Formats: sequence, C-alpha cells, structure tokens
Amino acid sequence: MTLRLLGSIHGLLVHARRARVIAETIAPWLPAEGLVIDVGCGDGAVAAHLLAHRPGLRIEGYDVMGRADGAIPIHTFDGHRLPLADRSVDAVVLVDVLHHCESPGDMLKEALRVSRGAIVIKDHRLGHPAARALLAAMDWVGNRPHGVVLPYSYWSEQQWRSEWSVLGLHPARYQSRLGLYPFPFSVLFDTGLHFAALLERIP
Repeated sequence: MTLRLLGSIHGLLVHARRARVIAETIAPWLPAEGLVIDVGCGDGAVAAHLLAHRPGLRIEGYDVMGRADGAIPIHTFDGHRLPLADRSVDAVVLVDVLHHCESPGDMLKEALRVSRGAIVIKDHRLGHPAARALLAAMDWVGNRPHGVVLPYSYWSEQQWRSEWSVLGLHPARYQSRLGLYPFPFSVLFDTGLHFAALLERIP
C-alpha cells in the first residue's frame, strides 16, 4: 500500500514534468527522420514527447519489463543484448537506464553496436559528497513501486568520460542543468546530479 502510494505521488509530482523536460532537452540532438530506439523506455512517456518535437521519427522501445499500455511499441529483451543487427538504427536513446545496469559500460557498448548514428543519454552523476544518498533515495521512490532493479550504479563525471573515451565516443553536447524539478525541490535534487549528453563516434 505504501509503495503504491509513493508511486502515485511520484507520478503526479515528478514523472510528467521529467518526461517533458528531458524530451525538450534531447529532441534537438536527434535526427529529423529515421528509426530511433529508446532502451529502458518504461511507459514510453519520454518517447511520446520526443515524437511531438520530431514527428518524422519512428521510435520503438526496448525494456526488460513488457508493457501493453506503452505510448510507443515496446519490445522486451534480456537487458544485455539487443535483438538487433549491427548499425541497424539511426540513434539510440538511454534515459536514466544505465545506472540500473550492473555494468553500464556493457550496455553503452551494446547501444554503440546497434547505432549507426548518435547515442543520446540522460543519467546521474556523483557530483558532491551527498550525491549517492540522494540519488539512491530518488531511485527508490521513483522505481521501487514498479519493481525496477536498483543496483545503484552511479558514476562520477570523470568515470563517464573515461568510459566514453574507451569506447571511442565523445560528447558533442553535454548539459548538466536540466530543470527537472520545480522550486523548492530543485534546490536539493537539481544540484549537479543529472546530465544529458549527445555521444558521437570519435572520427
């Protein structure tokens, strides 16, 4: 009962605004046309907002949890290997999914394998001493009611950039002030905990 209540409150206060703001941030980084996959898409809310900004796109979701009520077509996969051929999609979107992976680098590598274009991610970063505790609390409230796996795989910005370099990627765009939360919640939860990046292959 308590988890369901938390999930409902989070949905009312955070989920809708989050999906809209993230889509507004990353939509300009996506191609105007083509196939984009949203890995770890959840209910597809972010993708639905992306389509409002990029109506020429076709967006399909891939998630470990199947949903019949998604805003986009959603395919289930094992969370490790996408059932797609190499370089078969125009871009890959990963919104708040990599920190749910036991090995974020492996999932990022898989996204790189299937994309012939960019990889767009929104995720968390450890930017101050209290960051891990705050992010863990946020994840628990937002995801535990839905049965989402929570390994709390948070990285610092240095760890993110190191992994991108190893994979031959560089951030063509990087934004760390996203405005996901209204005041006064922004004072606590928007302080360097989030980022969005457009990753491209290093020439």
